[in-house]
Amino acid sequence: MSAVREFMTTDARCIKENESLVEAARTMRDMDCGSLPICGDDGKLKGMITDRDIVLKCVAAGRDPGQVMARELASGTPHWIDADANVDAAIDMMEKHQIRRLPVIADHKLVGIISQGDIARNYSEHRVGELVEHISERHGV
Repeated sequence: MSAVREFMTTDARCIKENESLVEAARTMRDMDCGSLPICGDDGKLKGMITDRDIVLKCVAAGRDPGQVMARELASGTPHWIDADANVDAAIDMMEKHQIRRLPVIADHKLVGIISQGDIARNYSEHRVGELVEHISERHGV
């Protein structure tokens, strides 16, 4: 059985809940990614933010991304998985919640992100096909 830590991207970084969406966008640009975990001052996961969130919930709404803080776009309960969990548990969670990226936690701290792409590069073709199919139901892809 493979552990999540064997598949995850390890260079994940958080955007702090009190940082602006401009900082979030710059971090996404610098890391060449489309989403970031939002972490509180206590280091705990508060949510996720995507480039799409910034565009639709801030820019398109006529708000100033320099004045809107990341915490304002953190909604709902964040989903995450333990680094030592089985990859199948991560896939099940991603399918259940129809999400493409899942923060990975160890000792109450963010240690990585496991994405649909990470799994696709490292897992059985059949299981990856099921994951893509279930996630795509929500996203209309």
